[in-house]
Amino acid sequence: MQFVNIFEAKTKLSKLIESIESGKEDEIVIARHGRPVARLLHLATAPAGARIGVAKGKFTVPESIDGENELIATLFAGSKP
Repeated sequence: MQFVNIFEAKTKLSKLIESIESGKEDEIVIARHGRPVARLLHLATAPAGARIGVAKGKFTVPESIDGENELIATLFAGSKP
């Protein structure tokens, strides 16, 4: 774990983030006046396909779903039907 003061964190933020991303550092603690106030950590990434299909089978789409497209477009344009 590396400790840096807030001024150093401001001036070297890109390098600190690079250290976290590369795995060189697991955690960097940012201090103000020698007192720890924040931690810089690597975020765990969620699997890319975790949410695809989450609502599959939960509802059905009616046949008339596109029936009011012109009205909706008119309303979005700010005109009255």
